Amino acid sequence: MERRAFKQAVFAVRDSENALDIVQDAMLKLSEKYGAKPAAELPMLFQRILQNTIRDFYRRQRVRSLWVTLFSSLSAGREEEDFDPLETLAVADASGSPGGPADRLEQSQLIEIIEKELARLPARQRQAFLLRYWEELDVAETAAVMGCSEGSVKTHCSRASHAMAAALRAKGIEL
Repeated sequence: MERRAFKQAVFAVRDSENALDIVQDAMLKLSEKYGAKPAAELPMLFQRILQNTIRDFYRRQRVRSLWVTLFSSLSAGREEEDFDPLETLAVADASGSPGGPADRLEQSQLIEIIEKELARLPARQRQAFLLRYWEELDVAETAAVMGCSEGSVKTHCSRASHAMAAALRAKGIEL
């Protein structure tokens, strides 16, 4: 669960170190405040806490960037962290998937393309898509985590699915 939560946070904040902090904060909040809850309720609570922690991160970033831009000219020179394609290969090797190097390379390239297309989705569509299809939550659970109606979840998922399918088709990928 923590790897999937980490990937969700990476997609949301586009920085692995911040994503790791977000997941860790969410896990701590879950254990501190909801340790006595039944185990069946914990995944839903964790997803809700994770999404709220991501929102809190963006709020803090907005305030920080306001003050940094007002009082410092150093913020313009920051470098973005590069994506490491070797991470994708390490995950593929750890899964023990059968096949030779060519199959693993093709799979890692496909995963990289899918991750890039996921990152291009609007935040709410990406959130709904990941919760529904990656975390395998049903529509009602996803709506509860996102704090919106079930109809909104269906709309976001549909738009995300169509956008992903069109982007992948444009690259010659049929799933």
